[in-house]
Amino acid sequence: MKCDVCGKKIETTFLNKIIGTVIRDEKGKKKTVCNECQKRYTTSEIRTKL
Repeated sequence: MKCDVCGKKIETTFLNKIIGTVIRDEKGKKKTVCNECQKRYTTSEIRTKL
């Protein structure tokens, strides 16, 4: 799985859960965001980039 903001590969845990989060965009579609982008940007900035 890749981050929809920066395009890097998102790592997963041993239970295949992503290390990051899933955010819905303006249209309601689910987008994945890596842990590094969560630290770097606020949620409103992430939504504008999607």
